[in-house]
Amino acid sequence: MREAKEKRHFSSLLRDANSAFLPSPETDEKPVRVGFVLLEHFSMMAFTAAVDALVTANLVRTAPLFSFCTFGLDAVMVKSDLALDISTTGELTQLPLEGEQALDILIVCGGYRCSLAEQPLLTAKLRAAAKNDIILGGLWNGAIPLAYAGLLDQQSCALHPDNHAFARERFDKVKVSERVLVAEDKRVTSAGPSSALEMMLALIEQVQDKATVRAIREILSCDQVADSDEAKLVLPADDPSFPETLRNLLRLMSSNIEEPLSVDELASFVGVSRRRIERLFQTHMETTPSRYYLELRITHARRLLLQSDDTIVNIAVACGFLSSTHFSHCFKDYFGISPSQARQKQRG
Repeated sequence: MREAKEKRHFSSLLRDANSAFLPSPETDEKPVRVGFVLLEHFSMMAFTAAVDALVTANLVRTAPLFSFCTFGLDAVMVKSDLALDISTTGELTQLPLEGEQALDILIVCGGYRCSLAEQPLLTAKLRAAAKNDIILGGLWNGAIPLAYAGLLDQQSCALHPDNHAFARERFDKVKVSERVLVAEDKRVTSAGPSSALEMMLALIEQVQDKATVRAIREILSCDQVADSDEAKLVLPADDPSFPETLRNLLRLMSSNIEEPLSVDELASFVGVSRRRIERLFQTHMETTPSRYYLELRITHARRLLLQSDDTIVNIAVACGFLSSTHFSHCFKDYFGISPSQARQKQRG
């Protein structure tokens, strides 16, 4: 049952990617090209966590931000740790490292039972990628091939704990970290499935922006299990790492989408100064309260736009915009296309 579920999920990701990652006619900006080298017995969970981040990034922006492709070492079919044969884009010899189709990011996906022996062709390809200034990464024990290529010398890397002893013995110039995620100088490595997602979010923030990462987190972290063993939805306003005042502000904003509150009104409700609110948002959200509120309303509007048949005028009013013209201007500024174009594109 678990294997069938994982296979359906993976097939869905690839299907969505093939349709969503086509060049957008509304923008000249090309999607960031990400390549995954899948080692035999690679971790399906780590890989799908990484791809989930890319697919979700495309969902929260109208124009595609990323495309991805996969490669096997010497075959187009690679067996995952779940014993599922996964079809890849091509073999390692077809890895695009130069020209218009060149990758921007290349990630080696390992797993618990992956061989730790050096693969000479992979070593050569990784060195060539480094010379072309491609960002390189490793999932689980995917840092091992980077170490063989000498691309982690004098740098820290994250590995699955089972591989720490091997790496320390074999690569004396590499600093094996106890951390589950390390990002240094165009090298990013993670130790398992959960940290694979965090690694990709760090990359997305690096090549895109913090707002996109915030939107991805709100989607992918909504079902985190609380300490009470009771599964419940987790929203930014429930994040225990945030000060109570900030959590109250986020709840107020979420509860007042149709009739947005001014910053002065928010300050009055929570009993702090306007300046204090601005500092809280800058420190913990890395944005201004007004910008966050606008993002909250405009993304809510996009959900209504794509998931309902309500008119654009009604959606604008429901999300606190004074006119459909103002709403369209804000929507296009944020997503790159107008509300009507977004709805038309969704319905294809």
